[in-house]
Amino acid sequence: MTTAILFSSSRAAGDTFHIVKYLSDNSAIQMFNLSEYNISFYDYEHQNNADDFLPLMAKLVQFEHIIFATPMYWYSMCAQMKVFIDRLSDLLTIDKPLGRQLRGKQCSLISTGYDSNAPDCLWQPFELTAKYLGMHYKEMLYLSCPSDFKLADHKVTLDNFIDNALTS
Repeated sequence: MTTAILFSSSRAAGDTFHIVKYLSDNSAIQMFNLSEYNISFYDYEHQNNADDFLPLMAKLVQFEHIIFATPMYWYSMCAQMKVFIDRLSDLLTIDKPLGRQLRGKQCSLISTGYDSNAPDCLWQPFELTAKYLGMHYKEMLYLSCPSDFKLADHKVTLDNFIDNALTS
């Protein structure tokens, strides 16, 4: 299964980045870093349709499985991911054919945080968005990282996630 990770964080080399880097370095998963794209806030008048959102989406729809990767900030996704999720509305209005290509695709969520468990309000927007778009929400991988990320603490979990992410 072809898989892409859409990574976002306000901390370029933080815990979530280390996880995403490990996954992309140890599998055929391709990483896209939202910080490398110029994506404007959602605009009802679509004055921003010349930014990088639609070209990035054209790349992402080529994959069978899209993994959203974001640290948990205030019990939710980070701001960059929220902007991206908001812009999915463009696929319902200005580029419906591109949006329809998401139907039937799989998606998952990877997140990190200080809490021992992720609250439902972290993963529910991704599951509900997937359902609305006709995607299949597979799972969330949440890793508690109360101090700096240590691969040894999470390696088995990450390797199992790779095995699961690359199968249907």
